Amino acid sequence: MTVQIQNQNQLNQVLAEIRARRDEFEKKRHVPKDMIAQLKQLGVYRAHAPQCFGGDAPTPMEFLKLIETISEADGSAGWVASFGSAAIYLAALPRETLASLYADGPDVAFAGGLFPVQPAKKVSGGWLVNGLWRFASGCKGADLLGVGIGTGEGGKPLTAVLRPEDVEIVENWEVIGMRGTGSHDLRVKDIFVPDEWTFVRGGVPSIEEPIYHFPSIAYAAQVLAVVNLGVARAALDEVSQMAGGASITGAPKMADRAYLRISVAKAEAALRSARAFFYEATESAWESILKGDGVSDDQTSTLRLAATQAAREGASAVQSAYMLAGTSAIYDGHPLQRYLRDAMVVTQHAFLNESMYDGAGAVRLGVQPMKGYI
Repeated sequence: MTVQIQNQNQLNQVLAEIRARRDEFEKKRHVPKDMIAQLKQLGVYRAHAPQCFGGDAPTPMEFLKLIETISEADGSAGWVASFGSAAIYLAALPRETLASLYADGPDVAFAGGLFPVQPAKKVSGGWLVNGLWRFASGCKGADLLGVGIGTGEGGKPLTAVLRPEDVEIVENWEVIGMRGTGSHDLRVKDIFVPDEWTFVRGGVPSIEEPIYHFPSIAYAAQVLAVVNLGVARAALDEVSQMAGGASITGAPKMADRAYLRISVAKAEAALRSARAFFYEATESAWESILKGDGVSDDQTSTLRLAATQAAREGASAVQSAYMLAGTSAIYDGHPLQRYLRDAMVVTQHAFLNESMYDGAGAVRLGVQPMKGYI
């Protein structure tokens, strides 16, 4: 399928285990390390590592479809797996640092709490880092952690890369949806980080490979948005399976109700349309890179627009499925409960909120978009 998965059976086995353990992920509020290890075996975290250090180099479309498939099994697992894309950020580290980072192999899981950016003290050869950072998804299973500090080139914040033993995880991920992502806070006290272990997110990569020409911030939005495509597929499949059952009130079964058939069809059409736009924009940008033309501002804007639309239409499809399911869906433990909670959290991410439409519209109309949009 993608990222050199040895066979479909291996992927299916991992997906089956994710489905069987998703209640565990919710209860623990993170995806455990043994599950991260299985994702590593699938190649998730080596996907975009440099080929010269053992990376697999799938296309963006292949990686996104893998995350979509994992998300169909569980949104939180898909979200944590999506950080296999973080190697694109890390490519802005010096080549010597990358050689050290990948010395034991390319299967490196990176997580970060980049905001709020904290001022760090510049000292000889590096930075003295202190502070508290929020929303570090996947931090409990990460091999490396990043935190936002200071100011780098072009006014963009630096990311300082640390080992887990140098970071305190403040376990405060008390939320309604995406509970298994373990997006806790990170606290760092008086840790020295050498200059060569810092980078500007979206900075110029030290490795020359096609994937590092893909717009990193737009890709960061894409790998999160695609989670909702997977969650929505699971939700629509769930209501379709329910439709053949008898009603507790004696009413016609769901599949025999015209309004339900119409609503399911509309949700299916809207979801597939958003998905087609999403992958069309991705493929267009990738083809441009392979031709040597790079990715234009207009293409980057379209990537972000398509990501936002995918996240929104995915959530809308889940809402439709939930409403059509009736009273069955209100009980704890019903799959649609989880799908609804998870899908709505995806839409709240800063990379996928309503302002993305404003930015895309500005680029389309030839006016200046808000700062930092592209």
